[in-house]
Amino acid sequence: MLNAVMDALQGFGVSTTHYLQTNYQDAQGLFLWVSWAADLRNTFFIFFPIWFHLRASVGIKLIWVAVIGDWLNLVFKWILFGERPYWWVHDAAYYANTIPPHIEQYPMTCETGPGSPSGHAMGAAGVYYTLVTSILAIMITKKRPGSKKSTNKDWYLKAVLWTLFWGVQVCVCLSRVFIAAHFPHQVIAGVITGMIVAEAFNRTQWIYSASMKKYFYITLFLTSFAVGFYVLLKALGVDLLWTLEKAQKWCVKPEWVHLDTTPFASLLRNMGTLFGLGLGLHSPLYTETKKSNSKLVKAGCIISSLILLHLFDSFKPPTHTAALFYLLSFCKSATVPLVAVSIIPYCVNGALSWQNKKSL
Repeated sequence: MLNAVMDALQGFGVSTTHYLQTNYQDAQGLFLWVSWAADLRNTFFIFFPIWFHLRASVGIKLIWVAVIGDWLNLVFKWILFGERPYWWVHDAAYYANTIPPHIEQYPMTCETGPGSPSGHAMGAAGVYYTLVTSILAIMITKKRPGSKKSTNKDWYLKAVLWTLFWGVQVCVCLSRVFIAAHFPHQVIAGVITGMIVAEAFNRTQWIYSASMKKYFYITLFLTSFAVGFYVLLKALGVDLLWTLEKAQKWCVKPEWVHLDTTPFASLLRNMGTLFGLGLGLHSPLYTETKKSNSKLVKAGCIISSLILLHLFDSFKPPTHTAALFYLLSFCKSATVPLVAVSIIPYCVNGALSWQNKKSL
C-alpha cells in the first residue's frame, strides 16, 4: 500500500517536472540561478558576514540554523531513503507498461544523496525564516502601554517580508522540481522542516553565550552521531551510499556527479563551519574588536569579508582522494567564520587606527 502511494506521488512528481521543462523552458536560466542561490554555501559566504557585522546575534543564529538544519536533513535522508526524479524515472517499475516522460538533466541535477527532504528547500526556508523574523524583531519596536498593538506601517512591513519569504520558497521549490533533483512532496517537506528548525532557534538563547568547550563537544557529538549511525546501519546491511551508484549510473554526464554533494561532504562542511564559529567568537582578536560600533569599521568588515571569502571560495579541495577532500573541506569551512569573525575585524580596526594616527 505504502509503495503504491509513493509510486503515485513520484509519478505525479515526474509529470510535474516534465510539464515545467516543456512549458517553461525559457525560464531555465532563472530556475538554475535560483537553485544556485538557495545553496547553503551562500549563507556562509554572503549572508553570515553581512549580518554578523550588522548585528552579531543574527549572524550567529544564521550559522546555527543552517548547520543544525542541514545536519537534520542528512539524518532524515538516511532514514527516509528518498529517490530523485532523474534516476527514479529510469529505474521505477511504475513505467513498466508505458514510455516514461523524457526528463532533461542540468549541471545541478545530479546530486548524490537521497532526496527527501530537499536540502535546498529546507535550508532556504530556515535561513529566510530566520532573516524575516530577525528583521521584524529589530524593526518593530515594543509599543508603550496603552498604545495600539500594531501600526499600519508594521503591518505593511510584515506583509512585504512574508510575501517575499513565500515568493522565495515557491521559486526554490519550483527550481528543484524543474531540474529533476526533487519531487514536489520532498521540497514541501523541506520547507516545513526548515521553518520548524528556524523557529526552534528563535526560542533558543544559549547559543549566544556558548563556550568554546560547548562548541567543541557539540561538533564532536554531531559528527560522531552521524558517523556512528552510518556504521550501525551498514553493519545491519543497509548501504547509505546507495544513491551514489544511482547518480553515477543515470547522470547523463559523469562530470556532473560531484563529490561535494555526497552526505559526508555536507556533514564535514557544516561541522567545520560550526567549529570555526566557536573559534572565531572565542579568539583574542575578536575580544579586542567586538566593542567597536563604528559604522566605518562595520562597512570595512563587510566589504573585506565578502571580497576575501569570495576569493577563498574559489579554492576547491582536490577530489582524487576522498579522505583528503573531506579533511580539507572541514578546514576550509572552519576558516570561513574564523576569518569573518576575528581576523578581518582585527585587521580593519588596525588599518583604520593606523590611518587615524598618520593623519594627526
